[in-house]
Amino acid sequence: MRTTLGNWRSLARQSRTMSQERAAEVQQTLINKLVKLGILGPDARFEDILLLTVEDILRRRLQTLVFEKGYAKSIYQARQFVVHGHIQVRGKKINAPSYIVKKEEEDMIGYTPSSPLSAVKEST
Repeated sequence: MRTTLGNWRSLARQSRTMSQERAAEVQQTLINKLVKLGILGPDARFEDILLLTVEDILRRRLQTLVFEKGYAKSIYQARQFVVHGHIQVRGKKINAPSYIVKKEEEDMIGYTPSSPLSAVKEST
């Protein structure tokens, strides 16, 4: 995640050396991408990219969101649920805990229908 953040910051810094039109295009594209991922808010400015931390990115990981939504009792259990195929996003099983969940997908996280955990969640 540090590498990803470094790449975004590097692109933001490089855009300051480009022509005015090209810099505006690159900056807006990067801001739109980060807003879509839910890392930045909709009213984000260019300077907000340089203020991002690794924790901002880690909060968007599937493992973290599964824990925060209450599907798991700990962050470690959330990771296990994801790796073992108990979690789906948009109806598709995701087995990578590092998957970055887009803002629009956040409400579409749940147990897979074949998971024995889906019956447990429905009964509570």
